[in-house]
Amino acid sequence: MGTVVDQAKKSEVNGKSLAEKNVTVVFVLGGPGSGKGTQCTNIVETFGFTHLSAGDLLRAEIKSGSENGTMIQNMIKEGKIVPSEVTIKLLQKAMLEDANNKFLIDGFPRNEENRAAFELVTGISPAFVLFFDCPEAEMERRLLGRNQGREDDNIDTIRKRFKVFLESSLPVIEYYDSLGKINAAKPVDEVFEDVKSVFTTI
Repeated sequence: MGTVVDQAKKSEVNGKSLAEKNVTVVFVLGGPGSGKGTQCTNIVETFGFTHLSAGDLLRAEIKSGSENGTMIQNMIKEGKIVPSEVTIKLLQKAMLEDANNKFLIDGFPRNEENRAAFELVTGISPAFVLFFDCPEAEMERRLLGRNQGREDDNIDTIRKRFKVFLESSLPVIEYYDSLGKINAAKPVDEVFEDVKSVFTTI
């Protein structure tokens, strides 16, 4: 771990590190299909945050055709969690390259080790954690209905992702006291009303 942390701490863009940038981070967690992406779009428009989706950054890395990308693709196919240092480096780079200093990090940390590594490497604790709580049957219905042509949206992979989420992410959710727990089974507009009440406390 030491070498990964040292390398990541040294990573700067235009001579700036994240510590100097003084960023505000909100972790956005919820099972696949809980509506995180939709609500993040609303938060960006209303509160001026930059939305960083760990999944989108990983998929962009896959498309780049890099060696890292091939490894990431294989892990996602298996429904496994990508190593912390890979995702943290992508998130760190994205935050340093963006002029904004307020970030929604969506879909990360996925487990307790991710969480500890992120705080250790970046020196950042989240302002709070937004958790979209949604029943599995509803998430499954949404995922199968959205038909985005994504490789990881078939029923077997979806069920694997639910299992991984429950086993791995719940300890992270339980770790944080400053938790905005949102009932994500409600209609989109009602969900956002609940989200807004959490964000006005920042």
